[in-house]
Amino acid sequence: MVDVALPPSRRKLVGQPLLYAISVFASLGVFLFGYDQGVMSGIITGPYFKQFFNTPGPIEIGTMVAVLELGALATSIAAGRVGDIIGRKGTLFTGAIVFTIGGAVQTFTTGFYVMIVGRVLSGCGVGLLSTIVPIYQSEISPPDHRGALACMEFTCNVFGYATSVWADYFCSFIESDLSWRIPLFLQCVIGSILAAGSLVMPESPRWLIDTDQDVAGMGVLVDLHGGDPNNIIAQAEFQEIKDKVIYERELGEGRSYAVMWKKYKRRVLLAMSSQAFAQLNGINVIGYYAPSVFEEAGWLGRDAVLMTGINAIIYTLSTLPPWYLVDRWGRRVILLSGAVIMGIALGFTGWWMYIDVPATPNAVVICVVIYNAAFGYSWGPIPWLYPPEIMPLTFRSKGVSISTATNWAFNFIVGETTPYLQEVITWRLYPMHGFYCACSFILVYFLYPETKGVPLEEMDAVFGEEERLDYESERASLMSNTRSPSVRSGSAGTGSRRKAATERGWVSRLLYRDDRSTYQPIGEGDE
Repeated sequence: MVDVALPPSRRKLVGQPLLYAISVFASLGVFLFGYDQGVMSGIITGPYFKQFFNTPGPIEIGTMVAVLELGALATSIAAGRVGDIIGRKGTLFTGAIVFTIGGAVQTFTTGFYVMIVGRVLSGCGVGLLSTIVPIYQSEISPPDHRGALACMEFTCNVFGYATSVWADYFCSFIESDLSWRIPLFLQCVIGSILAAGSLVMPESPRWLIDTDQDVAGMGVLVDLHGGDPNNIIAQAEFQEIKDKVIYERELGEGRSYAVMWKKYKRRVLLAMSSQAFAQLNGINVIGYYAPSVFEEAGWLGRDAVLMTGINAIIYTLSTLPPWYLVDRWGRRVILLSGAVIMGIALGFTGWWMYIDVPATPNAVVICVVIYNAAFGYSWGPIPWLYPPEIMPLTFRSKGVSISTATNWAFNFIVGETTPYLQEVITWRLYPMHGFYCACSFILVYFLYPETKGVPLEEMDAVFGEEERLDYESERASLMSNTRSPSVRSGSAGTGSRRKAATERGWVSRLLYRDDRSTYQPIGEGDE
């Protein structure tokens, strides 16, 4: 335990109010990249934007939209290292500052290439924020609320997107270049608020303990559990995290990306695949180019932006049910059902465009709204929740950085190619992404373990890598002021199981799914 007695917390907010306050403020980070993803969709169809940039073609438009992802890709990879060095809080502040600078460059751009520079800079900020916010959220959240808080976070992302669409719509009535400069400037305002707020947010207790700042880490845990330094649950959580840190250090395997890949290959691949299919399932065909999609279906000019705004409101509302469902139904059911609905909606979108009848414009709006709602309920929030859940503390920052980089890589591919594909293969673009929805269904059904209600330190048991910890024994050892040996000795009972797992082929190990069905959190009757 911590050797220094902790005084009662001086924070005005402790316990659940503190947890929710942190969640809301950290969610400004995902609000920012939701806003930045959506803000270009409305202004690229505006007359003053087209005039200023000399009527850019599909390649120029695609580049202005998608180059953000290149910056995000670069820094999301770097965020794995940055997050371990300067902490979650420091990375959040840095990302907000870089994003704000990029937004200013975009706002006061003098031409195409300056806009590209601004988009890349904003992308660099987005890469840091999109990597570190899910990590930070998962590390401060209790297991039974972790999914709900992550889904609330995604709601802020979609709310950011919706805000940008409506900002584009209302500013479209301005008869000057301010019609597109004002929506870009709002990025700077929000980024500045996040940068200032990140200075007063507490650091992740898991990062503090992992860097031997035990007193500070225990202090944050105490605050999160109500402010009483003698709180048994806070002490038990501290001891469990500390034991896990010591155990990982005693293995002496280092923390490089190579070690992570060798030891946790399956987890890394699952984390990467969740983010890849979040993009391949077609969301940014709609997110980046919704007005263009509606124009293709028959809605023209400002009406296309208006339809996008209505769609964005429904999209935002669709992210609310997972707050309640994700910690009750679990991750798998939500992903599977979402993939089915999305695939059907995309198929019908293409079909209505193919037959091109008077009912097509309204039918396409309905299909897109259904698709967006299904994504907002499923493949929107879960891929941001899943990677930080399944990666262990020692590699969480690096693992999530790789999965987030995967998101931005596929994000760039979709953003860059969509304007071209809309011209070349027209209606076939939407069934193509519907096919990817079917692939994602198969992947989740056969390979994704359920993580509902599992504490982060027990995730090894879900993947069949270690016996689960006994919390009641842990608490008993704390009451007797002795160190629990459960983490260090737990692997002894699984030696034969591990050996059997490593003797199978790689594909066979990926298909080894009994871990998902056999794991159960310890109940009161298991003492």
